[in-house]
This record gives sequence, C-alpha cells and structure tokens, in this order.
Amino acid sequence: MDIELGTEIRDEYLDWEVAAGARKLIEDIMLAQQGETVVITADTSSDMRVVRATARAAYAAGALPAVVLHPTQREMYQEPPAPVAGAIQNADIWIEFAVGLVFLSDAWKQAIDNGVRYICLTAMDASMLVNCIQRVRYDKLLDLGNLLRDTVQAADKVEIYSPGGTNLVAYNQGRKARQSGKLADTKGEAIMLGGQVSWCPIEETINGTLVFDGALFPPAELGKLSGKVELTLKEGVVTEVKGGMQAKIFERWLASFNDANMYRLAHYSLGFNPGVTKPSGRIVEDERIFGSVEMGIGSQGPQIRGKTWKAAAHTDGVVLNPTVVLDGVTIEKEGVYQLDSLVNACRELDVPGY
Repeated sequence: MDIELGTEIRDEYLDWEVAAGARKLIEDIMLAQQGETVVITADTSSDMRVVRATARAAYAAGALPAVVLHPTQREMYQEPPAPVAGAIQNADIWIEFAVGLVFLSDAWKQAIDNGVRYICLTAMDASMLVNCIQRVRYDKLLDLGNLLRDTVQAADKVEIYSPGGTNLVAYNQGRKARQSGKLADTKGEAIMLGGQVSWCPIEETINGTLVFDGALFPPAELGKLSGKVELTLKEGVVTEVKGGMQAKIFERWLASFNDANMYRLAHYSLGFNPGVTKPSGRIVEDERIFGSVEMGIGSQGPQIRGKTWKAAAHTDGVVLNPTVVLDGVTIEKEGVYQLDSLVNACRELDVPGY
C-alpha cells in the first residue's frame, strides 16, 4: 500500500509543532489521565515522527504508553496480527496510526466492548497532525460540529447536489446525527478526528446519483481521484458504477467480495475541518475537507444509529463543493455554509472566507 505523505521527511520538520499537536491529542482530545494505559498501534507505512511524539506526550502526561508496530496489511479493516489484538484488549486508550488499519475488525469490536477509548488516525503524518489538530481551535471546531449535528437531525428531507453531478434525495424520519470528532470522554466509544458529523437517513429512502470527485479509499489503488466515480443508488443500494479507469477499479473491488452488503450506503458525513482544504490521498484527512460531503459504503457500525450491518469491508468517498438542502432550506451552497448560525461559527473558528 503506497500513500505519499507529501511532506518533508526530515525528523526536524515541524518538530515543535508536532510535539504541541501530540500533547493536544493526548491531553485535550483523548483526555489521558495519570496511570492510564495508552496503546499506540502503527504499521510500517506510518509516520514514526507522529508515533514517537504521541508516545512522549502520553508519558509526559503521566500515562503509560506502549507502541505496537506491525507490518502493513494491504487490505483495510482486516483482523490485526495476534499480538496487536492482545495489546488493545485491556488498554484504557487506543490510538491507531496504522495505514492498514484494523478499524471495524472483530478485534476492534472486542476492544470497544472491553471499554477502550479509541481514535482512528490512520495514515496521519506530521503535516496532518499540525494542520488538523495543533493549529485548529478545537473547542470552536466542536461548536460548529454541534450546530451542524442539530441542524441535520432537525430536518426530514435531505437533498445533496454538486457540480460534479451528485443529485441525491433521502429522508431522515427522525434519525439522529453524531459528531464523530468529539472528545474521548466515554469508555467503549470510538471517536474520529475532529471535523465530521455523520448519520444515515432511512436507508430505503436514499435514491439518485452520487459522484465522488475528491477522494475514494479503499481500494488501495485509489485515494486522491483524478476523475469521477459515478454511482447510481436505488433504495440505499449501489446498482451501477460509471466512469473512467478509477471507476472500473472501484467496481471490480466491490465485486471482489461477493458480498451484497458491500453495495449498501452506510452513512452520510459533513466535513468541516479548516485545516483540510484539498484532497491528499489520506482518507481520514480527505473526508474532513472543509465544506465537503463524504459517504461511506459497506459495513455500517452501531455508532451511525441506522440499521447496522456487517460487510466484508468499508470504503469512503468525498464529494467536493456540495450543495446541501434540508427541508427546502439551503444550508450550504457549493461548499459554502449559508445559515447565519453556521457562518458565525465559521468566523469564530477563523475559517478563511467567512
């Protein structure tokens, strides 16, 4: 699995900022306490500058860090090597930096059931840590996320359009939304990097065209997109994939699992981390591009609060410059928030252009 980090490879690159970001991650987001165990999993594709800085920050906070390094698994969401599975089962906090992540695996589920506080930071490099955490006013980021969450779940009809061709209609019918980038204040809960609100409308009401034009990952051959991947959805299920070579790669990847659940749309997400302005190929970063819409396909975890199902894998794709209409009210137009409350929150977050 090859992901270009796109940054300087020198150890001293952003060294001080990385240290500050790691401290913020450990103390302000994961809320590590004196004596807690912090398991940090990474693979041979991870940026070890970030791994080492996070371990140092955990130790400085009085926690007990343990770094577990394993080979890069070429398929996402697979079971980890047995020693990794063993290490995470009794941790208080688990931070996953591995590019071949084991999120949604049975070992992950067991660790969650055991009460671990988990965050998925797959493929995080030095620039990503600095741009998405260290330089972001995280309290104001969470404020914007709460507003978006409340706005979404108060609506029924959800329409999403984009210049790339997305034309999708669905109905919430009371479904709740979740800010996945919250603080790690609850045992047995998985959180994500700040800058995303997720939910799933009633699955059978999702119909229309979904066009990924920013990023799509996995499969490993994709990432940052150079063309469009157009999906036709009927009652929440992908019935057709159209586009160029990247669309063919994606179509073959879906079919390779011989699993009907791999064609089910799993969630909608709104991306709003101001540290992400364009696709990079790192999906955890890409799905938080400010003003984007991201959609997941495949397994639907219980945190989405939809029907919940298991599939052979899960993938995420990004729609750039979307227009989002809720119950006839345009809350976002081509990637720019329109409601006064959202505009004011963006200003407090120091988002350029607001």
